[in-house]
Amino acid sequence: MEDTSDLVHIFCNTQLTVNHLKNILAENGITSLIKNDYESGNAAGFVAGTSANIDLYVQKVDGANAKDIVEKFKASLQE
Repeated sequence: MEDTSDLVHIFCNTQLTVNHLKNILAENGITSLIKNDYESGNAAGFVAGTSANIDLYVQKVDGANAKDIVEKFKASLQE
C-alpha cells in the first residue's frame, strides 16, 4: 500500500486543469502527485470516481506555498 501520510490534498478538477496547475507548481519548485481513481479503476476493470475528479497532492512541507499558488490559480480561472 502506498504511504500518503506526508501528502496534502490541494486541488481537484479535470485532468487538463490539474496538469496545468501541476506544471505551475513545478515551475515554483513544488513537486506534486496526481491521483486519478477513474483511470486506475478502468485499468483494474472497474470504475472508481469520475473522469472529472482528478486529485492533486503535495508534500506537507510544501503545503502552505502550494495553497497560495492554488488560490491564485483558482482566481485566474474565475477571470
